[in-house]
Amino acid sequence: MWPVLFKIGPFTIYSFGLMLVVAFYSCYYLLSRELKRLQYDPKLASDVVFAGAVGGIVGAKVYYLIENLNRVIADPIGMIFSGSGLVFYGGLIGGTLGVSWVVKRYRLSWLKFADIVAPLIILGHAIGRIGCFLVGDDYGIPTHLPWGVSFENGLPPTTTEVFRAYYPWIDLTGFAPGLLTVHPTQLYESFLMFLIFFYLWKKRTTIKVTGSLFFTYLILTGIERFFIEFIRTNPKYMFNLSGAQLVSIFLIVIGIIFLRYPLNSGVSEPETKS
Repeated sequence: MWPVLFKIGPFTIYSFGLMLVVAFYSCYYLLSRELKRLQYDPKLASDVVFAGAVGGIVGAKVYYLIENLNRVIADPIGMIFSGSGLVFYGGLIGGTLGVSWVVKRYRLSWLKFADIVAPLIILGHAIGRIGCFLVGDDYGIPTHLPWGVSFENGLPPTTTEVFRAYYPWIDLTGFAPGLLTVHPTQLYESFLMFLIFFYLWKKRTTIKVTGSLFFTYLILTGIERFFIEFIRTNPKYMFNLSGAQLVSIFLIVIGIIFLRYPLNSGVSEPETKS
């Protein structure tokens, strides 16, 4: 679509990079406000966002490389340093580890902080998905629907040659050779994630059981990703489900179990840090 938004002299502004910056600063701003409301030290926000960003990007890339080992072996340099390939569940794992390190360092309650950052995780993901759309990454399967989008310069392009080389399990019957139109799953996900964000953000002030907002987030994001995967290009594994769908089921089950059997019975006063 628009991998490069504009150039200013020797500087090039890439759409995906810009959306990552927007995502990180949006989360930082809201986290600072939330920490202040809960009487934490607002300066903690910078450490949390930085650790979450670094851990999330590294985790997302590692997950992508593991999931595409054949392509990594064929072109290791190109795959490692490409602008594409940031898998959300890898980012969730990496980001969680990064934030957990900060939480442990400041001796805070993990569950309380999980509730605080849950709406922001989905917000950052929603904004990041717009970046994926702009660079033509993480799109869906071919479609004849009127809102289908083609990514001539996508990562990779949406052509029959690319689909036959990278996604041979996808049936191209009924599609003419050449440039294909595909489901803009990035926008589908972004829309659904913004809805989840607004729901969690509104619910954050009425938490009765510590950790409940985070486990609600796991359930909602798991459901969203499970159904979107049916029109994504990812290969199927067990029970004709993709790896992301299997992870989604795991997250949904974990969320339901901990909502039904909470780790503690209520919310105590938040710790403050100076």
